[in-house]
Amino acid sequence: MAELTMASLRDRVGSELGVSRWLVVDQQRIDRFAECTEDRQWIHVDVERARRESLFKAPVAHGYLTLSLVGSLSIDVGVVPTDAGAGFNYGLEKVRFLAPVVAGARVRLRVFLDGVEEKGNGQLLVRTRNTLEIENSEKPALVAEALALIVPAKTAS
Repeated sequence: MAELTMASLRDRVGSELGVSRWLVVDQQRIDRFAECTEDRQWIHVDVERARRESLFKAPVAHGYLTLSLVGSLSIDVGVVPTDAGAGFNYGLEKVRFLAPVVAGARVRLRVFLDGVEEKGNGQLLVRTRNTLEIENSEKPALVAEALALIVPAKTAS
């Protein structure tokens, strides 16, 4: 697939931008997220209790942990054009958590470009549809419509 640039971005609207590498969401990652967010609910961090009492028979990742992976995995896909100065999280339009990510599962991100809007000064507002897939699962972990502000690189004057 051709390299994504500021100029070629509009030509890619309506197409898949790519799929990220697989990433393991292990218990250590879940525990670190629980510490950062102070969300230590047992379904995430108590391995033995989750095995006994959880519907999933194992701890599951926080929904917001899985959502937080969209940013880094979209960079892995190459959503920020190679000639851009930077890309910034601009927000989310819609997020749906469709399936739990059990500790130890592998996930990857599939990104579609849904729109590009000019914001002035060469900046572009990019709308993507992001599907976080779970290996060997019919349902994805989540689908999120995300917005990113892409700013051009500074040019020498």
